[in-house]
Amino acid sequence: MLLLEKPYVSDFLEKTAIDMKIPVLENEYISDITQSRNLYLLAEDAFLSMTKKQNPLKLYCNSENAINWIIENLSHTNIPQYIDFCKDKVKFRQMIKPLYPDFFFQEVEFNDIKKLDITSLKKPFIIKPAIGFFSIGVYKVTKDAEWAEIVALLMRDIEMAEGLYPKEVMNSSKFIIEECIDGEEFAIDAYYNSAGEPVILNILKHPFSSDTDVSDRIYYTSKEIILENLEKCSDTLKKIGTIAGLSNFPIHAEVRIDKEGKVTPIEFNPMRFAGWCVTDIAYFAYGINTYEYYFKNKEPEWNDILQGKDGNVFSLVLIDFPKGLQAENIKSFDYNAISARFSKVLALRKIDFQKYPVFAFLFIETRADSNELEMALKMNYEEYVSKIVQ
Repeated sequence: MLLLEKPYVSDFLEKTAIDMKIPVLENEYISDITQSRNLYLLAEDAFLSMTKKQNPLKLYCNSENAINWIIENLSHTNIPQYIDFCKDKVKFRQMIKPLYPDFFFQEVEFNDIKKLDITSLKKPFIIKPAIGFFSIGVYKVTKDAEWAEIVALLMRDIEMAEGLYPKEVMNSSKFIIEECIDGEEFAIDAYYNSAGEPVILNILKHPFSSDTDVSDRIYYTSKEIILENLEKCSDTLKKIGTIAGLSNFPIHAEVRIDKEGKVTPIEFNPMRFAGWCVTDIAYFAYGINTYEYYFKNKEPEWNDILQGKDGNVFSLVLIDFPKGLQAENIKSFDYNAISARFSKVLALRKIDFQKYPVFAFLFIETRADSNELEMALKMNYEEYVSKIVQ
């Protein structure tokens, strides 16, 4: 069963829902989807009735905007409890503390941030909303002298994000301060099956342009990334799933892996795979339709899937707003010019930048020795923006 919500539903997800005849809740957002007449739509009463009959219940959301509806309507299931475990980063840290007993974290109220004395806190540390999304309000603090500027930036971010997402997705009332985790960052699309076993559908590496960068600009996957990390990531997901009692549950996990191979979770994002439907990169890279695999309880045959993928890198490039740019000052964006900077574009998904601070999501294929990802990490997108003359 599907809950489709803002901000974005890909044509790929929509076609999957139509082809598989997956029941979809008929809500206000559905009217904005071009082919919605072909979806297997159910009114709320019928949809709720079906959730009580399906055993096991397999539910997927393209967006965490649907979380409030789940909490209000699905108390007869374990799903609201699962969401609560994952979505609140403070509760998540408390839940997994038996696995990471020495990990430092601290809750702080939004109204207390400006008067917070950080001189005694070990640095570097990360501050972010306890309930957040899309790296909004996330900052790395390396020294005391940075704090005043970071607080100002954080306040600006929260003000800009006001109204973009429901409070169940983005809530600035409380924040979490936590130690920086050593290692390289990875994102994992996976689901827990009926037996509570994790099934990994993709692993993406998340590089950064500098030590202070916390953006979501690039994620990429490859045969080498899958093979090097599949076993250790599966083991970590299994341990966390056992503590939380997860089953029939899709997640998008973010972790760091250090030089010794230790996997430490950053966060678990509930009810979905990679946001804004960028989980579809698994199909471009490996022919894996993550939605189909979840609903049909399929597991990737990685040995077969990865044949012939040596040296190929499949990437998602987020074309986001340059710092300080406001939507009301933008006339247009040159999508053709940005696409021409990359050797092989698999897909370009344009986003309504008047509604969200994103121009597009670009899916590309490169070779491992290409410098295109390094270029994209440091690229200034402002040169592709045509501004309104004031």
